[in-house]
Amino acid sequence: MTPGDELERSEIEAVLETRRELGLRYDAELVDGFADRIQAEVERRVGNEVQSRDARQAAQKSAGARQLALGIVSLIAGIPITAISLGATESGDLSFFTLVLSWGGITAVNLAHALQARQSRS
Repeated sequence: MTPGDELERSEIEAVLETRRELGLRYDAELVDGFADRIQAEVERRVGNEVQSRDARQAAQKSAGARQLALGIVSLIAGIPITAISLGATESGDLSFFTLVLSWGGITAVNLAHALQARQSRS
């Protein structure tokens, strides 16, 4: 049975019709064959569920490390960005505005990453 095969209502009806036509002589073989198909379908679905769950768990485990790394890089990059922002203009108000704008951008990047990681966990 290939992964794309699914038990459909028409297949179930065909097995029941065949069972009725052939009688009791082939009853055990028909039931065994149908039971095997049902079992294979259940195993395929459970396997897909387990694989999906494992992928979600792996993503959750790596998301924390990536978020920590991004936070550290952001802080390190923030030092020269702060110096450049404060030294770029002579006006104190404009320097403060560029500083807030720079750190706002850094914060936005970290927030976007955290939200994206949270959405992939759900």
